[in-house]
Amino acid sequence: MKILMLNYEFPPIGGGGGHAHRCLLEQFSGRDDLDVDLVTSAPQRGLQLERLGSNVSIHRVGINKRHLHVWRRSEVVEWLRRARPVYRRLVKSGRYHLVHAFFAFPSGWLCHRTRRELPYIISLRGSDVPGGNRRLGLDYKLLGPTVFKPIWRHAGAIVACSEGLKARALRFLPSAEIEVIPNGVDLERFHPGEGDEAGATLRLLTVGRLSLTKRVPFLLAAVTQLAEQGGKISLTVVGGGALQAELEEIVAQKKLTETVRLVGRVEAQAMPEMYRRHDLFVSASMQEGMSNAMLEAMASGLPIVTTRCEGVDELIADNGVVVDDPEPGALAGAIGKIASDREVLRAMSAAARQRAETFSWDAIAEAYLALYAVVKGEPQCK
Repeated sequence: MKILMLNYEFPPIGGGGGHAHRCLLEQFSGRDDLDVDLVTSAPQRGLQLERLGSNVSIHRVGINKRHLHVWRRSEVVEWLRRARPVYRRLVKSGRYHLVHAFFAFPSGWLCHRTRRELPYIISLRGSDVPGGNRRLGLDYKLLGPTVFKPIWRHAGAIVACSEGLKARALRFLPSAEIEVIPNGVDLERFHPGEGDEAGATLRLLTVGRLSLTKRVPFLLAAVTQLAEQGGKISLTVVGGGALQAELEEIVAQKKLTETVRLVGRVEAQAMPEMYRRHDLFVSASMQEGMSNAMLEAMASGLPIVTTRCEGVDELIADNGVVVDDPEPGALAGAIGKIASDREVLRAMSAAARQRAETFSWDAIAEAYLALYAVVKGEPQCK
């Protein structure tokens, strides 16, 4: 089977959607029954070709990217303009059975333009579904009826990465038929440490793009409350983004330099050890398709404390706490209860790993391959 893929962001650019896509490609790499070409982006102009194994080619279309984790409208337009001829050349080669786009927009727009030549699948990731991102409110209003809906309607299949994202997508287009294929996690790379026990200080970790939707200031406020109450606690914040300077200012003003570490972006190969050096994963996010970081934390044996958002119902049961009231006091209360009972912490840690084992990437890859086989056999859109 020959698959053409599109994703406007891919590591090191972007966040969870690009990370999940790379993990999927790693599962596809080396298979003798599958050839894949991906058209994606690079942070400097030019066209680069990378190989992932013998059967996966990554065509990076470079643009003038100001920030790796934030897309300006002008950058999206530039990528579409530069990626289109590369994509069209590959389509015209006639080698492919279908196109798979991560993000219905902007990636899916290119698939929609070639719908008479190739059927396509779109994977909804979160920001491409109206209603979830306040910063994109105007974009949703302008593009939703005239761009988003036609892309969705002509797709051979639509996939959401969580039941929560599927529900939001159906509010936008109730007639859509949407499958759920969750994100996965590499259970060999991410695993609990050998005999590690939480020390006197409870080590909290959060990982993600430093954007408004992640509400990291809520976490800083919760940690401040716990510290003022005498709790022995620390927080490590991993990730880069637009709020970096604001968070640094909050840490300085609140005199949290001994309690909070803002470490910025951490290379992927260092992340397994980063998780194993901590005791509890925390999140205040208002929007997630399905959090890759939570899955990696769970596989590493970390319980989760998070505010309620899409994707957490599938992840959190006896391995953590979902806070319904999105404010720092509620987060501090949930963290404090776990910190005060180490038996609960140990039980949640074991449950976290057990639950993560149901989200292996090899199973996710097989689910996509089965979907490809179905779409491949469908008549092309006319």
